[in-house]
Amino acid sequence: MADDPWVVYEGKEGLGKGKHVVLIAGDDEYRSEELIPQLGRILAVHHGFKCTVLFAINKQSGEIDMSTLDNIPGLEALKTADLMIMHLRFRDLPDDQMKMILDYTNSGKPIMGLRTSTHAFNFQKNKTYAKWSFRSPDPKGGYGRQVFGETWINHYGHHNVEATRGIVAPGQEKNPIVKGCEDIFGPSDVYALTKLEGDCTPVVLGQVLVGMKPTDAVNEKKPAIPVAWTKTYTGTEGKAARVFTTTMGHAGDLKSEGFRRLLANAAYWCVGMEDKIPDRATVDFVGTYEPIPIGMNKFRKGVKPADLKLP
Repeated sequence: MADDPWVVYEGKEGLGKGKHVVLIAGDDEYRSEELIPQLGRILAVHHGFKCTVLFAINKQSGEIDMSTLDNIPGLEALKTADLMIMHLRFRDLPDDQMKMILDYTNSGKPIMGLRTSTHAFNFQKNKTYAKWSFRSPDPKGGYGRQVFGETWINHYGHHNVEATRGIVAPGQEKNPIVKGCEDIFGPSDVYALTKLEGDCTPVVLGQVLVGMKPTDAVNEKKPAIPVAWTKTYTGTEGKAARVFTTTMGHAGDLKSEGFRRLLANAAYWCVGMEDKIPDRATVDFVGTYEPIPIGMNKFRKGVKPADLKLP
């Protein structure tokens, strides 16, 4: 019997027990295929959430293949999800797969988007849902801008030259999402923004550093701008969904304990459990985490989802 083209991390004991999180990796630059399963392990093992992790899969080999833009099997799992966490970039999904994402998006259930999810879709072959492409004029900015608050604009920090230090946005010091997040750093550069769409509330600002080390000075010529915010999205069902967006999400960012804790806290907030967020949520790595360098078509070859199961 063939292995499933996804991996499930059953929730251990924890506050999230009984909640189902579906995490989707489909970005061919920032090593989402390494970040997303590690995040799923953290949420399952330390916090009790059942985590189903989906990947872009090569249709012929069954291997994880981030350059495959039109196949993410297992999206049926969204039918029982309490939270969808997305790390996608320029996907061109077939109608049946995209419909499952939109059905969930319209349901009023919470959504979390990382890094390139502001430009999750770019429909070239499959046209039915083309209006959700990242440069769509109607609705403006497609899925990214409408659901997450912004689409792809540009790099604000110099890509691979200027890293990011995250600081709590003024007035958000008591927001439970930032509990224990006093040290947020990542090799990701700060993404440029226009004006955040809808009722966005910045939670973390990104300072542009002059280099790639956490000890590097701040580039004073580039004022800090939002790199994480909350908002709501109301779809066709008329129910407002909680949404958390961060434009951080380079696989190297997850090495920052503060960033890992920000994501764990945000998961609690998304599912309405903000009053349960610990002062310092446990976010130790589960197993090893040594992501390979970022870059297009540089993902580890020959890996199948079954290879990522926990022992």
